[in-house]
Amino acid sequence: MEVQRNFFIFAFLFISFLVWQAWKNQSFLKNNKIEKNNINLNIYPTKKNNQNKITINNDVISLVVNMYGGDIEEASLLSYKNKLNSSKPLKLLETASDFIYQAQSGLIGKDGPDNAENNNKRPLYHSKDVFFALKNNEKELRVPITFIKDNIIYTKTFILKPGKYDIQIEYNIDNFSKNNLQLYMFGQLKQTIKLPKKRDIYSSNFALQTYRGAAYSSTDVKYKKYKFDKISENQQLHIFTKSGWVAMLQQYFSVAWIPEDNVNFNTIYTSYINHNIATIGYKSPLINIPSNSQSVIKSKLWIGPAIQKEMALVAPNLDLTVDYGWLWFLSQPLFKLLSFLHNIVGNWGFSIILITFIMKAITYPLTKAQYISMAKMRQLQPKINEIKKNFGNNKQRMSQEMMSLYKQEKINPLGGCLPVFIQMPIFLSLYYMLIGSVELRHAPFLLWIKDLSDQDPYYVLPVLMGITMFLIQNTSSNNISDPLQKKIMYFMPIIFTVFFLWFPAGLVLYYIISNLVTIIQQKIILFNFKKKK
Repeated sequence: MEVQRNFFIFAFLFISFLVWQAWKNQSFLKNNKIEKNNINLNIYPTKKNNQNKITINNDVISLVVNMYGGDIEEASLLSYKNKLNSSKPLKLLETASDFIYQAQSGLIGKDGPDNAENNNKRPLYHSKDVFFALKNNEKELRVPITFIKDNIIYTKTFILKPGKYDIQIEYNIDNFSKNNLQLYMFGQLKQTIKLPKKRDIYSSNFALQTYRGAAYSSTDVKYKKYKFDKISENQQLHIFTKSGWVAMLQQYFSVAWIPEDNVNFNTIYTSYINHNIATIGYKSPLINIPSNSQSVIKSKLWIGPAIQKEMALVAPNLDLTVDYGWLWFLSQPLFKLLSFLHNIVGNWGFSIILITFIMKAITYPLTKAQYISMAKMRQLQPKINEIKKNFGNNKQRMSQEMMSLYKQEKINPLGGCLPVFIQMPIFLSLYYMLIGSVELRHAPFLLWIKDLSDQDPYYVLPVLMGITMFLIQNTSSNNISDPLQKKIMYFMPIIFTVFFLWFPAGLVLYYIISNLVTIIQQKIILFNFKKKK
């Protein structure tokens, strides 16, 4: 097979990937009815004077809790900035006029204070202060808020630990009434589906977007995405499970409710509210609390960056929420290797360069076979042209003669294809890794490259990549006799340069180094081949 076909295949696969990537990130919404699951979903407005709200901080996260229901209406990640060169912390949860993203929890059922039938009002909790912060010498911060009704004391406690993004939520129910109580605990995440314009946290570059939507894990399913499209189309979840979690995901960050494992079944559900808000949550099994007794219900809430090693300790399979796409089985080991190299050199850019050298060393035997095959094909070009001239009107005979020639000269016509097919999944897995690993967010390299996960702001790297690709093409196109095909091959570096303008700088850096190594390998292989001849 002629070498130019390799580049046509690569270009076709690459362009197809771009089209697919852009298509899958689109959301087409429809208006549907609301499924409430007997949970009060009323949205309380944000008051300018912050009445009925408290703030809870540890060293990595700041929470704003609405005392109506005790829902977390805002969450800021203190160690992450909302955008490059900004002094503002990243706000992951928020409640604004044009966008809502909240972590809600409560007690529902016949005796639950959050029951939707309680005059459409959430219980108003009380606390001893409005600001709570973890001190340097404290191992944990416990913030209780209380609601009392009919001789029943409901205490909701937020437990934060230093350096941790997982928050323990505990309900203590002291039943001093004469009645037996029956209730359920629920935890749910609620988010506006359609993003307003100019949200700093979300990239507008289609090539840098990852999955944004709901996900869950259950006893039977380790990890499954559940798109906002399905929720908006009223394809609601209703799953019974003894373990698992529910989450909402976006690039680099995630929020997840992790209920206690139960002997009985939790219920995972979704709902669609007010034609533009998606909800995913869980409901615990029925909890019976006899008169003059106490019960404690626990749950965990993760609000933070998608750090795989930390998430894996919080809940089984929670680390799978890091979105490496369909090539996760390649991206995960590549990320582990990249992290290992980063621990040695201390710079993610140099780690990418080192991992490029490693990949090129591993694939060198295939590269050598490719260029030796190219060189032999170039030598056979006069004989191939003669076969085309003699049997051009008989395609079958021409193919037979060419195969006979290849066999006689011990040339594999497919020898130039395999490196391309090997390179493509490595390239794509690195792409998924760069746009999906929070460790690479805002990671600087050198000079003007301040964020390897974002595009080059001055487009220098894509242009350099195009130049290196042109040098490779200039050598490879010597095998092409057809003038039209040769002209098309010269345009390929330009087409790829345009595509790479929007791609992560780290990926373009990988491709530049890969091309430079290929050029050196190409010269050495062809020199040794001519020397042997």
